Amino acid sequence: MDRRCSNRSEIALTAHLFDAVYRLIAQRGPGWYRDQHQEPRNAMTDLLTVEGLRTVFHTDAGEIAAVDGVDLSLAPGRTLGIVGESGCGKSVLSLSIMRLVPPPGRIAAGRIVFQGQNLADLPPAEMRAIRGRRIAMIFQEPMTSLNPAFTAGDQIVEAMRAHDRIASAASLRARAIAALDRVRIPAAARRFDEYPHQMSGGMRQRVMIAMALSCAPDLLIADEPTTALDVTVQAQILDLLRSLQQQTGMAILLITHDLGIVAEMADVVAVMYAGRVVERASGPDIFDDPQHPYTLGLLGSIPKIDEDRDRLLAIEGTVPPPFDLPLGCRFHPRCVFAEPACAASDPALREIAPGHLAACRLAPVENAPA
Repeated sequence: MDRRCSNRSEIALTAHLFDAVYRLIAQRGPGWYRDQHQEPRNAMTDLLTVEGLRTVFHTDAGEIAAVDGVDLSLAPGRTLGIVGESGCGKSVLSLSIMRLVPPPGRIAAGRIVFQGQNLADLPPAEMRAIRGRRIAMIFQEPMTSLNPAFTAGDQIVEAMRAHDRIASAASLRARAIAALDRVRIPAAARRFDEYPHQMSGGMRQRVMIAMALSCAPDLLIADEPTTALDVTVQAQILDLLRSLQQQTGMAILLITHDLGIVAEMADVVAVMYAGRVVERASGPDIFDDPQHPYTLGLLGSIPKIDEDRDRLLAIEGTVPPPFDLPLGCRFHPRCVFAEPACAASDPALREIAPGHLAACRLAPVENAPA
């Protein structure tokens, strides 16, 4: 068969699947997600604001931007979900907010305003006073994040000691055991003296959460907090995070590639692709009315128990590497709606409905040619 005919057939099938996903959303009505989730509360003063953030890495081929012009905001007590494929810049974004970008990376431009302070301009000593105390982070893999040479309790105490030089060892031990108990670790006093290798994956993740919350932060950054955990443990960890958020009033920046977790947790969702945010809206709006073809493709890739489909939607290709980005819209080589103009100009993130932003010249996508 002629390869061009084959390509046309694949494009037509993919376009048909995109159309089917959008029609499914239309059939379910604009409230199918919102009916299961509480409406976001009225906007309040932002706890965190990221403006024009650009994080670059120096390579032999020159500087490449892993995060390129990202704008975000997060209110106190709310959850912002950052979603996208591997390699889109989610983890580098979280490390940039924490000022933990490893060399040869650096923050090249932008502002990271937390409680009125621009973290990008703070001296290292002042940033260390904030990191762990006012902003804490749960890293992706607890087995590599925890030090195998120290007990779980010692590592929690070390985190607290960095911000409390006065408390006695006995007091810190008691607080660490209380932190382990708060994250529902059974026999917390005994687990205090155990090493990471003596614990299950779910238990290690709970230790990481206990460590992150030991100093009562205002913002918790959770980078893939349920990676490599089975479904049952994932549900327990998500339930734990929700419960702790309700108890403490902290905000959560949740980074994941799993839209199911985003649907479960996030008040606001930002979809990232190739270092940029391509769509940002409330959780209900993202799931009820996606306005970027990439978001539509992500939603179409989720199997649903009440549907009879022979084939799930697959987005052809992969996220382009930051050293070989296409001209124009960075998604256009994979987009079934792409037109010649998409390769000529890079669309800016624009508001297409109140509180709903998308970086697509064809948005709203229901009017886009298939």
